[in-house]
Amino acid sequence: MIAQLDIAVRLVACGANLLLLVLLLAGEMRPGLKLPLAGLLVGAIGYLLNTAGGIRGLPGPFPLSDFVSIFTPYFTWLFALRVFEHEPPRLALWGAPLLLAASWLVAAFVLPHLHIGFYIIHVVGLLLVADLFRIALLERGDDLVEQRRTFRLWLPLLVAAQAGGILAYELVTGRGSAMAGNPPVSLAGGVLILAVVLFAGLTLLRTEPELLVRSETSPADAEAPPEFGASEADGLSPSEVVLKEKLEVAMADGIYRTPGLTIAGLAERLGTPEHRLRALINRRMGHRNFSAFLNRYRIAEAKALLAERDKVDLPVLTIAMDLGYNSLPPFNRAFRAETGQAPTDYRRAMIGQN
Repeated sequence: MIAQLDIAVRLVACGANLLLLVLLLAGEMRPGLKLPLAGLLVGAIGYLLNTAGGIRGLPGPFPLSDFVSIFTPYFTWLFALRVFEHEPPRLALWGAPLLLAASWLVAAFVLPHLHIGFYIIHVVGLLLVADLFRIALLERGDDLVEQRRTFRLWLPLLVAAQAGGILAYELVTGRGSAMAGNPPVSLAGGVLILAVVLFAGLTLLRTEPELLVRSETSPADAEAPPEFGASEADGLSPSEVVLKEKLEVAMADGIYRTPGLTIAGLAERLGTPEHRLRALINRRMGHRNFSAFLNRYRIAEAKALLAERDKVDLPVLTIAMDLGYNSLPPFNRAFRAETGQAPTDYRRAMIGQN
């Protein structure tokens, strides 16, 4: 009975994965999300087929379902980071899939009796799940998009319970697809996968324009002044007008230079509820992350300082610290994202033009 129910749940989950894949990939999704989403859903289908006792074991010398399933944690991690608009480190972006593929070849063909590849695959998967959990929750306070904040809260919990639980279970038992030999555990795994798919479908389809299509302000728009224009003030409620004025005064006074400034800290200084300030900056000013909002002001001042001949010997580190950055690398990344240049290159170009 449990085995039959397990197969039924897994088939339903496979159908839900395919439906979600067709619906979302046919829509106006950001290009950077399409590949990881496709990999996530195809990998989940491969795992569902590969670990169900009644339908596992695809014929042939190349077990395709087993191969695609090992990439599910990677594509889940990549898809989530792209939704959060958090660009993954280049080393992890390319190194993780190469390491997974190489480990699978070792486990399947080279040294299957030593289980080295098996352990590497599972450790890499658990590290990716842990990193997704870290980024989703620790950076949630910086996120200004309310629908995405909900996504940040529940997705990592479901992924940790499902993918993390499966990887940990197989790692402890010492064999892959261990759930297939334990019907209750296999059923629990199938139910968790189905829950992740249904949650992702409901959340993403209901908020597709906010999460999957729209992105942060483009580099061309970044040249515009960070303050509100006249047209942006149209349609503001009286309370929003007052809050906007307070915000503009605070930013003009240089509050953005405060190290470690958060949206909660800024709201407290302005004497307003955090959710009101979050909505104002997101919906009226178009910023999706609080750090991006601060960087518009910080980088604008940094550009002015770097272009001054009288400050040509002022160290870039000093400029970064004075603007509220805790170290040089975050400043360099933010500056390059806004201008396409390193601070030193920008200074050289601007001083040379004067």
